Amino acid sequence: MDRYAALVDALRAEIPGFRIVKKQDSRFHRAIHHALVVVTFGRMRSYLDSFQTTIGKTVYVTADWDDWDADARYVTLRHEAVHLRQFRRYTLPVMAVLYVLLPLPTGLAYFRARFEMEAYAETIRAAAEVYGPAHVRTERHRKYVIDQFMGPSYGWMWPFRRSLERWYDRILATIGPRR
Repeated sequence: MDRYAALVDALRAEIPGFRIVKKQDSRFHRAIHHALVVVTFGRMRSYLDSFQTTIGKTVYVTADWDDWDADARYVTLRHEAVHLRQFRRYTLPVMAVLYVLLPLPTGLAYFRARFEMEAYAETIRAAAEVYGPAHVRTERHRKYVIDQFMGPSYGWMWPFRRSLERWYDRILATIGPRR
């Protein structure tokens, strides 16, 4: 069994009711997409086709999810598994308020940044496991992750580049040597 299938099975055992649903099949996610286009002044137009999203016990995936290779799905699902556990820990109403609103919905979204730091740390670890430690040490990977925090994808959630770079370096310090 590949890593991805094993992770899906493990999540089904860990989180009763866990499911993976195509985002395009959800009116709610189409509404979120339109709202994000508005609040980001048109800068976030790829919510439906470029981002996987976890709400409660459900991971909503893009239409092309099944076309991704199993390793890419594994790395992404490791990230989303962190969010599944956050929802279990904090509950859906508390997560919604913290993630979306506090202290600000854009620009300084402290709780969103914290939740995503935990999940992206897992992304970095999973990518190092699958693609090797050298992969996550590239400037391209580092920039991609840090840009998620500072760009429109998550509503410019954290504007402090140096703190993000230090955070990224702390995660790299937990990963084995280059290969």
